[in-house]
Amino acid sequence: MMRLLTTPLLRAGERAPFGLLVAMTACGTLGMHVIIPALPATARALGMSIGAAQLTITLYLIGLAIGQLLYGPVSDRFGRRPVVLAGLSLFSAASVVTAVAPNAAVLIGARIMQSIGGCAGLVLGRAAVRDGAAADKAAGQLALLTLVMALVPAIAPAIGGFITAYYGWRASYVLLALIGCLTLLACVLRLPETRTPDSGARRSLVTSYVRLLRSRRFLGYAIGGACSTTAFYGFMSASPFIFETQLHQPVQDMGLYYLFLMGGVALGSLGANRLAGRLSVPVALRLANGVGVLGAALFVLADVTNQLSVATIVAPVTLFMVGAGMASPFALAGSVSVNPQAIGAASGMYGFVQMSYGMLCTVVAETWHPGAVYPVATVLLASALLGQAAMSMAVRAEPRRPDRA
Repeated sequence: MMRLLTTPLLRAGERAPFGLLVAMTACGTLGMHVIIPALPATARALGMSIGAAQLTITLYLIGLAIGQLLYGPVSDRFGRRPVVLAGLSLFSAASVVTAVAPNAAVLIGARIMQSIGGCAGLVLGRAAVRDGAAADKAAGQLALLTLVMALVPAIAPAIGGFITAYYGWRASYVLLALIGCLTLLACVLRLPETRTPDSGARRSLVTSYVRLLRSRRFLGYAIGGACSTTAFYGFMSASPFIFETQLHQPVQDMGLYYLFLMGGVALGSLGANRLAGRLSVPVALRLANGVGVLGAALFVLADVTNQLSVATIVAPVTLFMVGAGMASPFALAGSVSVNPQAIGAASGMYGFVQMSYGMLCTVVAETWHPGAVYPVATVLLASALLGQAAMSMAVRAEPRRPDRA
């Protein structure tokens, strides 16, 4: 049993297969995205209000946030593989429960457990990339991971919309259970231990996080990355009800709209992969954040001028997501490079900040005016501007490199 926790059953190299990193990272985000089109049907089937249905997203984000605080430093000490296996086991078991949940209380409770398990892959997928790459190459490789990861949840809502329309709301939860079990099996067979023996953190969990939180450089990248990316969760939480009740769109079409939105992340991540090493980090971040601010501002303008339609919602939010896809890899690479001896802890805290901010944005969207557009548009614009300021703080805190002779 102990050997299973440290060694894959099938022969593997020192680096984890990229496809496996994508799969284990995808579980946590798929749990968020694939059920979005099913939320109205879930609410009707279980007698839930709109706010209660949106709560399944908010609590999922809380689980993702809190779980990442634990997984990062634990994996720094005990290794990436055993922690991933434990997390995916919990995710798979909880996914089965969501698929057969008889009422709202069981569904919500299982969703919390599902998120805590799924976030193991989110944290340790990023950490494994950084384990096997030098700091100056991490941004490019993380951008490639973000690119692929953007395509996966881009397709997921489209699939979720179609299977909900034709097979019912439980089909999305069954799909998550199948994906979780298959990914767990693949990790048992192929996932190597990527943490090197001398990279394990021996300081306490509290000490690791205190050092990170005292770093203006880390805080700037973490807050900036959160504002640029997970502010979108506020839109995701409210958008099914906006599309269905205000714009009268069929559920199977909603998945296609999300395909465009997440395609924006993919496009931005591809741009980041191309820009890494060619533009300085400050220039790349200013460009990325500028695109995000423009998209959010156009979304606000469409709402203020009462010109709301599928096009005037999807197009500007997609532009916002292009900026998010460009900014995220640079912010993530910067945050996990602050302390090479605490990569897992940095990845976990970065994820905690991201998901906490995403949770805050969904709470605002749910409580300000559920189903309305202006709270979501305001959240996106304010987040884009705050992200610009935070990224600037991080860049100013970067150590100065000596001029080359």
